[in-house]
Amino acid sequence: MDAGTQIFFSYGICLGSLTALGSYNKYNNDCYKDSFKLCLLNSSTSFLAGFAIFSVLGFMAQEQGVDISSVAQSGPGLAFIAYPRAVAMMPLPQLWSVCFFLMIIMLGLDTQFVSLEALMTSVTDLYPQLIRRGRRRELLLLAVCVVCMLIGLVMVTPGGLYVFQIYDHFSCSGASLLLLSIFQSLAIGWVYGAQRFRGNIKDMIGYSPWKVFDLCWKYFTPAVCTATFVFSLIRWSPLVLGKGLVAPPWASALGWILTLSSVILLPTWAVYALLTTPGTLRQRFQSLCNPSPDFRLANTTYSLALPLSEKEPHTEKPAS
Repeated sequence: MDAGTQIFFSYGICLGSLTALGSYNKYNNDCYKDSFKLCLLNSSTSFLAGFAIFSVLGFMAQEQGVDISSVAQSGPGLAFIAYPRAVAMMPLPQLWSVCFFLMIIMLGLDTQFVSLEALMTSVTDLYPQLIRRGRRRELLLLAVCVVCMLIGLVMVTPGGLYVFQIYDHFSCSGASLLLLSIFQSLAIGWVYGAQRFRGNIKDMIGYSPWKVFDLCWKYFTPAVCTATFVFSLIRWSPLVLGKGLVAPPWASALGWILTLSSVILLPTWAVYALLTTPGTLRQRFQSLCNPSPDFRLANTTYSLALPLSEKEPHTEKPAS
């Protein structure tokens, strides 16, 4: 579960960040090759980070004369307890401490840049006439940052580490991302159609991706994510806050509310769309399962392979 969660957060899967940033590219940008480059670069960075982390932890274990398993920690304990303690044992500890915490600050800022841009892009595209006036977008971004800062102040109080652990264990555990990945892959592979989706990519980049991606979208991805989610539920255990202190039931209930807060938006929006779409129930389902009317294919060749009711005029992608 932890390894799967790390992959989701590291690659930005189901977070909306890659989709938001990709919307600013040209329509014919080769997103297929960019995906491989992103995976290669991210995996290489993670591989090098492993050397940096375990070399320092190994140095700390050798200095203390203990096994590395006794000094290795995960989560906030690694970043804010074990690693700073190991840096303090190195030559010129002040220099290495400044470099380490400066890296933590820059890493956090860069992550927030992407996350906030995904949110702002979604809101701006949803309400373009309202947000794109004057400085409203900047003011909304400022309001979001202020609210997030006020919420984050709770985590720097004397008991804030416990709040952080509850949030990290439930909201950032990956359970919600796994559920979102399952529904998203089912929607692409079965509702929209894997072959049609691959054809849209061909329409953009000029050549067709491997057909093996059809199997991934339809079978492999939903199966792996479902198995990971089920195994995590089977092996689930109450959260231990520290020094053997088990989180109370109300804390676990609050954590599950945080986990489901993002997932519950899917059925909520589906029910809202069904209620507001005109026509009979069958017509509503058919209308909602078809591409949006403002979606256009730019390649006539592939559009001829679609059913007649699904052909669309060909126009350029509107500017983001």
